[in-house]
Amino acid sequence: MKRKLLSVLMTGAMVLSLAACGGSTGSGSGSGSGSGSGASGVPANSATAGETLATVGDITLDMWCIATESDSNRHSYEAAIADMQAAYPNVTLNWEAFENQSYKTKIKAAVSANEMPDIFFTWSCAFLQDFVDAGRVWCLDDAYQNYKSELPESMLGNSTYNGHHYGVPLTMNIVGLFANMDLLKSVGYNEIPGTYDEFIACCDALKAADIIPFGCAGKETWCVTEYLESVIEKSVGYEALNDIFLGRATWDNKDVAAAVDTFQSLVNNGYFDPSGIALSNDEVKANFMDGKYAFYMNGTWNCADFANNAAFFPKVKVAEFPVINADKATLGQLIGGPSDTLAVAASSAHPEVAAEYTFELGKLICHYGYLDGCGLPAWTPYGDTSAVNALTQDVAAICGNATGYVLFGDTAMNADDANTYLSYVDQVYGCQVNGDQFIQGLANDIR
Repeated sequence: MKRKLLSVLMTGAMVLSLAACGGSTGSGSGSGSGSGSGASGVPANSATAGETLATVGDITLDMWCIATESDSNRHSYEAAIADMQAAYPNVTLNWEAFENQSYKTKIKAAVSANEMPDIFFTWSCAFLQDFVDAGRVWCLDDAYQNYKSELPESMLGNSTYNGHHYGVPLTMNIVGLFANMDLLKSVGYNEIPGTYDEFIACCDALKAADIIPFGCAGKETWCVTEYLESVIEKSVGYEALNDIFLGRATWDNKDVAAAVDTFQSLVNNGYFDPSGIALSNDEVKANFMDGKYAFYMNGTWNCADFANNAAFFPKVKVAEFPVINADKATLGQLIGGPSDTLAVAASSAHPEVAAEYTFELGKLICHYGYLDGCGLPAWTPYGDTSAVNALTQDVAAICGNATGYVLFGDTAMNADDANTYLSYVDQVYGCQVNGDQFIQGLANDIR
């Protein structure tokens, strides 16, 4: 049954890959053949051409990622890197981890200055495409040939430009509606409400009992988008939102304005922790596990941390956000998909070895991440997966019923548009702009 569910999941991911990036062609020079050429088409250093992990001498590779000490994926990186060190003692990996928001600034600056590590974490779609168009990313077509049987090509859709592959996907995740069922049961709810009206009634009951319905980290704007994008998608439908993110439709959409007003009504009704505006995601998540909030909308990579908390894990359940406008949206329309990716710098002194290392490392990170509950596998699962926690299996069931995905907005859009978008999201959460001002501002400032 589990193997069948994963097959369905990968089919759903294929839908995302085709829809989210739309078979992006890219506008820059990212058209290397993959035969010893980087994204700019410049031949690899002849002294390193043809090297493999098995034949190369003692070398050092540098890697940047976001698997900080507090990140759910930390263990999967540590375990994978330990395995790689044992298998390839000739390769020393120096790796550094950075906080999510600061890393976005750091990697963009490094790309601009062409001062990148050999291997780097990136989000797929337009985020990575900016780097490919700048000629900074090594084409992985040749290296991928050795992994096609383990890594379905559909999973590479969000990191494929001009028909060439530039990223190694790790796990895939969606935005989940996590609930502390002890708190919900205290106000008469034995399940997460399935309709929007029931959901609002539940929030009112929680508020009346002096329980804060939502925790959201306003200090990290991407956390606000987890709520706002879910509300918009379940109001206008995934196709409409996807078209806007990808520039195929304008932001000047009255249904989107109404959805933004709906989100703001949740804020104005006192459903969100007012102190959350100044909190980090780590602080908000800790508050949720401590019982301060009933609901927490965030990525399903959090299943790992929840499963590792023996006192909290029996209390938590996960669902998708309910449908707000049934004329436009349905259950099964989700925010997320394959996004977390490793890529290789075209400037690496050993790009072919780095590419092979990245595939091997990516496969291991995916394996350990899936076992930990940090996400669903982009790679075909192997070994004993019976210990995967029940919460992650529930996420797999949600994805197994998916009818459409929209990749996270700040990943689907290019860097400049994403920064503009996040600025307006901040203003929405702070109630500085309403729905009409949101769509008009973005329509003017983005396109």
